[in-house]
Amino acid sequence: MATDLTTPASAPAGVAPIQRRTLRLLFSTQIIGGIGVTIGIAVGGLLAAEIAGTAVSGLVLSAAVVGAALLAVPVTRIVTGHGRRSGLAFAYGVGAVGGALVVLAAATRSVPLLFAGMLLFGGGSAANLQARYAAVDLAAPDRRARQLSLIVWATTVGAVAAPNFAALAGRAGGGWGLPPLSGPFVFSTAAFLLAAGVLLLRLRPDPLLTARRLAATRASGAAHPAPSIAAADPAAPAASPVGAAVPVPAEPVAAPAPPARRGAGLRAAWPVVRAQPAARLGIAAVAVGHLVMVAVMAMTPVHLRDHYAVEDVLPVVGLVLSLHIAGMYALAPVVGWLADRFGRRPVILGGIGTLLAACAVAGTAGHHTPRLTVGLVLLGLGWSATMVAGSTLLSESVPDAIRPNAQGLSDLLMGLAGAVAGAASGFVMELAGYPVLTLLAAVAVTPLLALALRPVRLGAPDEEDRASCG
Repeated sequence: MATDLTTPASAPAGVAPIQRRTLRLLFSTQIIGGIGVTIGIAVGGLLAAEIAGTAVSGLVLSAAVVGAALLAVPVTRIVTGHGRRSGLAFAYGVGAVGGALVVLAAATRSVPLLFAGMLLFGGGSAANLQARYAAVDLAAPDRRARQLSLIVWATTVGAVAAPNFAALAGRAGGGWGLPPLSGPFVFSTAAFLLAAGVLLLRLRPDPLLTARRLAATRASGAAHPAPSIAAADPAAPAASPVGAAVPVPAEPVAAPAPPARRGAGLRAAWPVVRAQPAARLGIAAVAVGHLVMVAVMAMTPVHLRDHYAVEDVLPVVGLVLSLHIAGMYALAPVVGWLADRFGRRPVILGGIGTLLAACAVAGTAGHHTPRLTVGLVLLGLGWSATMVAGSTLLSESVPDAIRPNAQGLSDLLMGLAGAVAGAASGFVMELAGYPVLTLLAAVAVTPLLALALRPVRLGAPDEEDRASCG
């Protein structure tokens, strides 16, 4: 049975109310941030085509993906030194600056400013990705995947609601004398600022700092009185969600990781991840699942364009991609429950099988749109399984002090994998076509399958082998 490196065998009773409050805050800000990201991305390609031309519009959108990946580095440093609250608020703040720059670029028709704005706009995506990790800091071991998946699922609400605001935001932008396509980015900027403000004011006590304090208390074996939240953090609510003071160990004013590790940033995570088989599997599952999903999804509209008239393709693309997004997010709580009930590794293996099935179905669909739609839904489900189970497995497979670094490394690799997949898929599509693209995507899953099937030595931190996970 593996040793759990991040969560105590028993935690103070007051942790549960803090976790419920944290989940509610993360859920609400995830919806707000999801609206901000989706409404901007929805019109970003159109705005880029209008300012810079169709040929470079894809590169402009890729800038947001690269920006989200690169921002994992400073966000991880902030989270490591100051907690989730500061890191998430910083990421949303960067996204807000990016949105404002995009509005300015639209008004001045400046292509360099547009690229810079979209690069920083990726901060919104970075915050949405990092939020899922904050959900597991204080989660009970047998509920980690479900609570992480709940925050992933909240993205669905934002993604569904965002298109309903796009037209309204466009009209509002026109009323303010701005180009209509810049209006949604005004809305995105406001959404990111709102999410940052809510987190700064309300995410108290900070879940990561509280988890560190608990771990330090257990490690020292000290038995000292546990003050209430108000004593731990003057800015925190004086009472718990159920109306009573919550006894928890005091949240320190500064609870950084060990100085050497804090200074090393993401570099400190790599030796730890490399030494832990379960952590390697978790980080690989997230990165490979994202790579396959982006590669196939990005070229599906182009593939459909070859089989439909121009006036008919947009509704079809909209329907196929909407169902794909539903596959990614709508069943995330079910995936989380399965990961808690049956283990992280079985769900990752299920996700791998689903990704392979998706590539086979989509790659052989030809012009049969219903079959292609099934392939894209399976693609979303496979991504969801590798994302939820892989993120949970990574989080619980590394020591508490290095966990934010490992999570930041995972997001960096995931973002870079998606950016490479998006860029390379266009060339593959042009040279060899959609069926070959799906075949290569399936081949890319093979190393992950080998890693997931590799026997784990006794004593290796592999959470799904624990009795509590069934």
